[in-house]
Amino acid sequence: MEAQAGLIPWVEEFLQYQRSERAVSAHTLTAYRNDLKEVMAFLQKQNIGRWQDLTPETLGRYSSTLGPPLAVSTAQRRLSALRSFLKFLVRENKIDQIRLPSTGGFKKPKLLPKALSIEQLEKVLEAPNPHEPEGLRDRALLELIYGAGLRVSEACELNIAELIFDEDCVRVRGKRGKVRTVPLPEQTIEWLKLYLKEARPRLIKSPTQVVFLNLKGKPLTRQWVYARLEALCKKAGLPDGIGPHVLRHTYAVHLLKGGADLRSVQELLGHESISTTQIYTKLDVDEVRRRYLAAHPRK
Repeated sequence: MEAQAGLIPWVEEFLQYQRSERAVSAHTLTAYRNDLKEVMAFLQKQNIGRWQDLTPETLGRYSSTLGPPLAVSTAQRRLSALRSFLKFLVRENKIDQIRLPSTGGFKKPKLLPKALSIEQLEKVLEAPNPHEPEGLRDRALLELIYGAGLRVSEACELNIAELIFDEDCVRVRGKRGKVRTVPLPEQTIEWLKLYLKEARPRLIKSPTQVVFLNLKGKPLTRQWVYARLEALCKKAGLPDGIGPHVLRHTYAVHLLKGGADLRSVQELLGHESISTTQIYTKLDVDEVRRRYLAAHPRK
């Protein structure tokens, strides 16, 4: 622990920078902290107590500890966190320029995001019981995540003032505090209004502007939404692995199938890079190919 004493302060300074200057989410901050904690534990075993004493050889030895059975995604994330941290130290003149560890050896194959069929989507949306306050809340929440393509954290943190029913849209605060305006479908608006009128007043315990509340009147958490959706999918007889992100992916695919252009979908999803959005075009092509093979006599 003594060897870590000289390492911790700069990690805290880095986390403070990410929080205040880059406005990263609490989830990302926790991931950075945990990943850098693993790095410090390794350096402690190497009797390195200062970041200035890092060498390319030390970084290479650390990279070699990230092989199997560690998941590729975990290894890549840990190295990415370390690279971001070292770039910060160089920029702040805390350490000299150093060759950064490469994440190239830990690249995982790009997997297509899951998307639901219309039939599966309807089963998910109809799984909650709208005659109970929590069921009506769940229906409105799922309608919003799908209807506006929101990230689960964006839905959990949404405030009432950000629902702009006069203009049929929602104002979303996304990653790094970037704000975007997303149109809302008529059905989504109907369920949201019904929830705000009939269910939310029965869930609220103390003044708050957060839209979605649990039975104690507190904001929903990402983890809770994942667990709740898993239970609802099981109730509807749907396969495992359908999380809130699947509803977001389904939204993107349905937009592209409906003729929306890639740039518009990028803006609606809040993607910084269009390359992130382009993966949905591959999913759309696969659907076309599946139908072709099913229908063509010379398949």
